Amino acid sequence: MNDLTPELCRRVRALGFSGIFTRFAANDPRETPRHVAQRVRDILAGEGLRMYQATGYWQNMITPDESVRCESVRVIQAALRLAGWMGARAIDTGPGSMHPDSAGVHAASWWPHPYNWTAQARHQLVKTLKECAPAAEDAGVYLCLEGAQTVTLENARVTREVLDEVGSPWVRSDYDSANWLTLKTVYDSAAAIASDFDTLGEYIVSCHAKDAWPVNHLNVRVDQGCPGRGLVDFRALFRHMEALSPDYPVIAEGNTTEELPQVSALFHRIADELGIRVLDDA
Repeated sequence: MNDLTPELCRRVRALGFSGIFTRFAANDPRETPRHVAQRVRDILAGEGLRMYQATGYWQNMITPDESVRCESVRVIQAALRLAGWMGARAIDTGPGSMHPDSAGVHAASWWPHPYNWTAQARHQLVKTLKECAPAAEDAGVYLCLEGAQTVTLENARVTREVLDEVGSPWVRSDYDSANWLTLKTVYDSAAAIASDFDTLGEYIVSCHAKDAWPVNHLNVRVDQGCPGRGLVDFRALFRHMEALSPDYPVIAEGNTTEELPQVSALFHRIADELGIRVLDDA
């Protein structure tokens, strides 16, 4: 958190973005003092930026080991409190994975394992989310869940069923179309996006906008990366997000820092074509 500077914020503004999503992985939410978070909040406010999402620190919410799951609950609760201190709108996290390499490794928390898709995994996830929901409400911060084909939230239908069961207005979906696109649906991503929005509806309160494309390979591979490189229909994505609420953030993802200017230009051009007002656009 101490690496955030006004100069960095001005670069974000100059690129045409109104806010940030940050992991701050080096700051343990159980140990970071409030004044450190307040410094972040003050810098962002001073530069006219919003923090749309902070990390949920990628805990395992589905594990059958109750001692591990309860520790995950404590970390998520602390992450929500810390996000509230920073003035963040939400935290973003996945359900976790039972892949043996997943402990403490962010990328591996998305890796596949057969347990991830079991009824027990869903039960543990719902229990975890119900225990974390009061902390989200106390902090005034959404607990936003991101899904992927490799984890328990394998599609929009399962995500809807889980959120229905949790039953909290503070536990919501951060929609990432690229994570659910398959080899077949990626060729008509507009239809896949429409179906997901029909299924999840008002549960979606933000989205990650990254691209996806099939890889020429004997085995099935759909790769992800910088917006503009693949087949995701960002016009469809923007239209659906705008219909939910003009205030909901679309967060660029999958790109490098060097690619940010072209991503910004792409997103602003699409917004202009669709008559969508960009938040805080000068």
